[in-house]
Amino acid sequence: MNWKKIAPLMLVSLTVLAAGCGKQEAKPANSANPAASAKPLTDVKVVLDWTPNTNHTGLYVAKDQGYFEQAGLNVQIIAPGEAGADAMIASGAAEFGVSYQESITQGRIQGVPLVSIAAVIQHNTSGFASPVAKNIKSPKDFQGKTYGGWGAPAESAMIDSLMQSEKADPSKVNIVNIGDADYFTAVKRDIDFAWIYYAWTGVDAELRGEPLNMIYLNKYSDKLDYYTPVLATSEKLIKEKPELVKAFTAAAAKGYQFAISKPEDAANILIKAVPDLDAKLVMASQKWLSPRYQDDAPRWGEQKRQVWENYANWMLEHKLLEKNLEVDAAFTNNFLPASTK
Repeated sequence: MNWKKIAPLMLVSLTVLAAGCGKQEAKPANSANPAASAKPLTDVKVVLDWTPNTNHTGLYVAKDQGYFEQAGLNVQIIAPGEAGADAMIASGAAEFGVSYQESITQGRIQGVPLVSIAAVIQHNTSGFASPVAKNIKSPKDFQGKTYGGWGAPAESAMIDSLMQSEKADPSKVNIVNIGDADYFTAVKRDIDFAWIYYAWTGVDAELRGEPLNMIYLNKYSDKLDYYTPVLATSEKLIKEKPELVKAFTAAAAKGYQFAISKPEDAANILIKAVPDLDAKLVMASQKWLSPRYQDDAPRWGEQKRQVWENYANWMLEHKLLEKNLEVDAAFTNNFLPASTK
């Protein structure tokens, strides 16, 4: 599995906004759950950003443990398909989804009213990774090396930013598009470094006995310690069905709190739900990631205005945005429960 797609920064067409949020069909509650049997469940779709992984564990836990059902929801977790998660959320093809601060920021600038309702991970765990043998220990070592990416403008901007902080020359980096190629294959054949999430590809490298040099983005600037990934919905759903948003967010929060406190049990739930995953990788990744979901935040999912403002300013400085972001409209903490314990 490849997690190079840190943030596609997809350009969502405004035409998707013409479609309303999908209708929810009522279904009888499971008779095994007396608390939920008093009223029918509301059908809800949650679209993932990528193939299932430990970023998503809390969602699978909430479904498996009945948290969604207890909240009156019949949740279906679906793959993004060719349209991508943001487009599906914006069009109403899915009520909720997994997105990124960077793609929501760019989408809102272009008139796509997506809203982040919870930070899945409190701090940015992504960065540029390379095999130890490549001897890339800092951004200045990017000079003369080949970077393998997926073709997003943010990639070159990020490389430029980190290299300039060390007075290195970004023009001396060879940037190639490797698409969905496997990281471990690519660094042996075509490239020297790539952008990864450590929780998955980095942990996988540990299990393979292939040590990495990891250059975390947030080590070089507070502006790069943004939320990736996040749970998102549309302004339309927030306006028309705030109780639905509140119910979903509270149940998801319980799922992630379970994954924080019981990483092994949570990993086994994900493995059971998606048996094609490498069980050893899921378990190791979950143990690495679980303490990082909430980290130093007062509760899981909490988002800070400064984090949204800082990264939007960075994007503007690097000409990735056409204008300033209306920060307070891009995220909300209003639907998070006071406590999930």
